[in-house]
Amino acid sequence: MGEESERLGSSAFEPGSLPTTVIKADPSREDPVSPPKPVMIVAPTVAGTYPVVFFFHGFYLRNYFYSDVLSHVASHGFILVAPQLCKLLPPGGQVEVDDAGKVINWAPKYLKSLLPGSVKPSGEDTSLVGHSRGGKTAFAVALGHASTLDPSTKFSALVGIDPVAGSNVCMRTQPHILTYEPESFELDMPVAVVGTGLGPLWKTKPPSPPCAPDGVNHKEFFNECRPTRAHFVAADYGHMDMLDDDLEGAVGYLAGCLCKKGKLDKSGMRRFVGGIVVAFLKYSVFGDKSEINSIVKDPSLSPARIDPPPQFHEASSFV
Repeated sequence: MGEESERLGSSAFEPGSLPTTVIKADPSREDPVSPPKPVMIVAPTVAGTYPVVFFFHGFYLRNYFYSDVLSHVASHGFILVAPQLCKLLPPGGQVEVDDAGKVINWAPKYLKSLLPGSVKPSGEDTSLVGHSRGGKTAFAVALGHASTLDPSTKFSALVGIDPVAGSNVCMRTQPHILTYEPESFELDMPVAVVGTGLGPLWKTKPPSPPCAPDGVNHKEFFNECRPTRAHFVAADYGHMDMLDDDLEGAVGYLAGCLCKKGKLDKSGMRRFVGGIVVAFLKYSVFGDKSEINSIVKDPSLSPARIDPPPQFHEASSFV
């Protein structure tokens, strides 16, 4: 890929070559293979075995608000499993973490039964991705806070998309995972943290506080990660700008108006988020450094302006 990738831009930011399909499944007492929580699965339709990525939505959001990003990642050869961890009122943070563990336990036995017949999940390559409070959920699961999770479960990668651990430092959500000690997270997988430049800013003063306040946002999550770790910040976009356009219902309306927004055209932010996830998963799962290295070397390849410069620190054992 090398020179051609640098000349044409990183292909991770463009849709992949694989057609995809969306499959939805709800819990059912009559069907033993049904998931413990409602799930939306986005998968390639071309025959093959693909790594599984669990994607956790943000506070009070809907899993289908991320359809564009999920389809982007799936088109590059991944199976996305996005559980709906809340519907009416969001449960406590620990409940969401435990529910995430239940869905992860369900997948090795029953996910295959919901996929197109020629599409198979790879049982050895499982990654965690989450946005906002879902980013914190992904970290909490990786750190062992899901009491429901099979302790033998291993993960290949972790990506937090503008993760948030509370409304401010004094109001952190359960479980408390931030320690405020550099490189304190004991994680045995590569970690990428994606941030937004506008997430820590007030929309209006008052009554709209920041959606991703300093002290509990992407900066602190990255600070507490150990190598291998990466950090990419979309300087001109806000906390919800990676969601789809035309969000439905009252929840969609609130998601579209509570946080400070960036550019009116959010497609660049969606391609940025999808591309970073794809490039980092290719690196973590397949050992393909070409695209992540291209982005770090030349941030202008990104459809969203990256500032400050991206950081990518490899552990010696992963080089």
